[in-house]
Amino acid sequence: MMKENLVKAFNAQVNAEMWSSNLYLSMSVYFAQSGYPGMASWMKAQSKEELEHAYEMIDFVIKRGGNIEIGQINVVPAAWGTPLEVFEHVYEHECHVSKLIDDLLDVAIKEGDKAAQNFINGFVNEQVEEEDTAQTIVERLRKLDGHNLVYMDDKLGGRK
Repeated sequence: MMKENLVKAFNAQVNAEMWSSNLYLSMSVYFAQSGYPGMASWMKAQSKEELEHAYEMIDFVIKRGGNIEIGQINVVPAAWGTPLEVFEHVYEHECHVSKLIDDLLDVAIKEGDKAAQNFINGFVNEQVEEEDTAQTIVERLRKLDGHNLVYMDDKLGGRK
């Protein structure tokens, strides 16, 4: 049985993952309406991935006898700037999520829950990849300096 403090931390993280999913869905809609179908597709895939993280955490907590409570998901922004500005926000958000995951791991360590630590470490490792991917896209968009965005749109649209 998971300790209540850890269950609360997981519930908060599930909520954060669901908010992240909505954030990326909002960005996807923005890109689709702005004529960037590839970027829209990339963001939609990111949205699905964040929701899958929430599902994985829910399943883990339930298997461990914890009580999941789906809380209210706050409104996400609907207006964005240039593709570069959007992806800069993605990078900043992924850094924020990394901090949240680190904090969740700290709770698991404090509670001495080895299974939770092992489970959370998978997300710690994934966040390294997420930050790197977002940073790479930001760097490429900066190099393009607002030009050839169709190329970048096509490239990002190849994400499955």
